[in-house]
Amino acid sequence: MTVSLRQIFLSRLSFWLILTVAGGFFLYNLKDYIKFGIDLKGGTYITLQIKFREAYKTEVGERVQDAVASLKEAKMVGPKNTFVRERGEGDVELPVPYGVMVFENISDANAAMDFLSRDAKGAKVDRTDTSVTIHLTPETLRHIDHDALESNINSLNVRINKFGVGETLIASHGTDRIIIELPNVHDPREVKEIIGRSATLEIKKVEESAHSEKDLIEKFGGSIPEGMMIIPGERGEFTEYYLVPSYTDLTGKLLKTASAGLGGKSGAESAVIFEFKPAGATKFAKLTSENVGNRLAVIIDGRAECAPVVNEPLSRGGSITGSFTPEQAQRLATLLKSGAFVAPVSVEEERQVGPSLGSAAIRNGFFACALGLLLLFLFSIITYKTAGLLAFIVLLYNLLFSLVLLAGLKATLTLPGIAGMILTIGAAIDASILIFERIREELANGIPLRKAIDAGFSGALSVIIDSNVTSLIVAIVLFQFGSGPIKGFAATQIVGIIATLITGLWMLRSMFTYLTDILGVTKMRI
Repeated sequence: MTVSLRQIFLSRLSFWLILTVAGGFFLYNLKDYIKFGIDLKGGTYITLQIKFREAYKTEVGERVQDAVASLKEAKMVGPKNTFVRERGEGDVELPVPYGVMVFENISDANAAMDFLSRDAKGAKVDRTDTSVTIHLTPETLRHIDHDALESNINSLNVRINKFGVGETLIASHGTDRIIIELPNVHDPREVKEIIGRSATLEIKKVEESAHSEKDLIEKFGGSIPEGMMIIPGERGEFTEYYLVPSYTDLTGKLLKTASAGLGGKSGAESAVIFEFKPAGATKFAKLTSENVGNRLAVIIDGRAECAPVVNEPLSRGGSITGSFTPEQAQRLATLLKSGAFVAPVSVEEERQVGPSLGSAAIRNGFFACALGLLLLFLFSIITYKTAGLLAFIVLLYNLLFSLVLLAGLKATLTLPGIAGMILTIGAAIDASILIFERIREELANGIPLRKAIDAGFSGALSVIIDSNVTSLIVAIVLFQFGSGPIKGFAATQIVGIIATLITGLWMLRSMFTYLTDILGVTKMRI
């Protein structure tokens, strides 16, 4: 059979040559396509402590507000004052904050306690003289703890990845801590600022204001009314202090969306435009309609960003203006959209992981890969001769495809991931061995090489698919329910199995077909 050079290069060989050149370029620029984890290129490791007590205070405050609203809806006598008590006699901190509603007399307090006790889910309602107290049950506290942990992790994922510090590990550590790994981040000040902001949005009526906290307190005879609090806020170049209620039911939990835009009196200031969900829009409309001519403070993390006068009732939302740059407005909008932390967090531990550790890990990992490939090469050549050489070439493409798939999935390669890749390389040769043994059997029976190859691939197909699919199921389960290193190991296992099926069943057969159909090979040592 005569084969021209034109036939050779216009056949599959040209495809393999192009693929080899592209693969070489990809491997040469591997660091531009593959993201490495903190264990490979260093970075920052942060442990956060969750302050559950603040979440308890918020929950109790909301339940007190709901109780007042329920009494009003039932046309019963409401309390003359409400607050959350955190300290007992002698200024001793209470184990858990609880809500207090103070009534004019015992009769009103009794009636309120009886009414509220009928539907006090997750709370216990008691009375002491003219005060009705609301205590959270242990089940409610456990639910708050779990919700705070999961919600804070979700908020951190949105915040950190939104600001370009991607490929991070954010996971729970025990019941009251969160760990964050920031690969290739050695100056985490900006990230810590993002983490530290609770981004709690509240809208409250301004009862009174003054240029100093002292002046404001003096207006009320030396002490502010119970159930009220003082917050600072900017007003031009000066700081103004506002007296507002301690609690409000119009918070960022009811936000539908927030975005950066333009606002203010001139309509040209950087601002954050916000819109409430239907339930929040109803409350916002009610609050603005009842306070036309009064000031409402838009409060974020305990500071009034602005306190405009309500000129007309509003319904769905409004804007937050201040001395914002466009970047600051965008950042604040993102923080609000990510949702406030259910419970604030504090940095308990911060440590740097040096890049030298990562460099050593990469060197050792690639040395292990190279050694594994060398041993597989020797095994393939000694055992299967020419066919073994083809199997080894396919194995190199397997490794290349695995890296390409990791890059396409934007996965992060970690040290356990490299271990998974080495394991995949060792297992990938199994598919070729099954095919070669089947071809050997056919050749021993006197079947021509071309037909023996077809029989070898078709006969081993079901076994190869079965073994790889079962491994794939296990890897998917590890990826779904694992975290951190386990997830990285599973990711490389998954892409490695997919690459094995592609190269072992399609590429290897393509090479055999090229040898027999294009080059006219009729005999081969297997």
